[in-house]
Amino acid sequence: AMIPTPSLAHLTKSDLRRVYEPAEDSFALLDALEADADVLRSSLRTSAPLCVEIGSGSGVITAFIAQILGSTAAAYVAVDVNDHANRCTVATGKHNGVHIEAVRASLLSALQPRAGGNIDVLLFNPPYVPTEEEEEQMAQHDKDIAGAWAGGATGTKLVDALIDDGMIADVLAPNGRFYLVAIKQNDPETYAAIAPMVDEATRTHLAHEVLPPRLIAL
Repeated sequence: AMIPTPSLAHLTKSDLRRVYEPAEDSFALLDALEADADVLRSSLRTSAPLCVEIGSGSGVITAFIAQILGSTAAAYVAVDVNDHANRCTVATGKHNGVHIEAVRASLLSALQPRAGGNIDVLLFNPPYVPTEEEEEQMAQHDKDIAGAWAGGATGTKLVDALIDDGMIADVLAPNGRFYLVAIKQNDPETYAAIAPMVDEATRTHLAHEVLPPRLIAL
């Protein structure tokens, strides 16, 4: 049976001016998670798996994986620098029957070192629109909606930071999975290069799926 997209009926127009409204990139990630639903359920047999989303925006992605795993079967943590996103994410969880812990932070800084080796599912739909470097820095610094799309010169600034710092390998559990949305315009070869690195370090399976028209979910 198809897993329904979480309802965002509780979000106002004002909310959606301040957080990223789900778009084709969001739905690409939902599709990749749905395709892996059985694997996710069977591989996460720990007593309390930990699911973490970086840059949660509206909270639709975390609310969706909660529908796959069960609202009380895992701990759901959503990280975003935008406090409007933190509030919307918690509200989306409530509206869809799941408790989501929202953390205001950039990337995984607030969760380390406690998260080390403990994250079972890591989700990231990064800012992907190539922008001037200065615009990207301002957007992340201002912690507003522009941070959801301003990605720096290659559109992959935050992803590069995660990989270069070895953060992904550090935080994933032994059978952990990392889901990432990429856009071909951002040089998907860079993203494909993540696969062996993460795989080697954490025995992680990355879901490789080419998604039309220009989306890739790793």
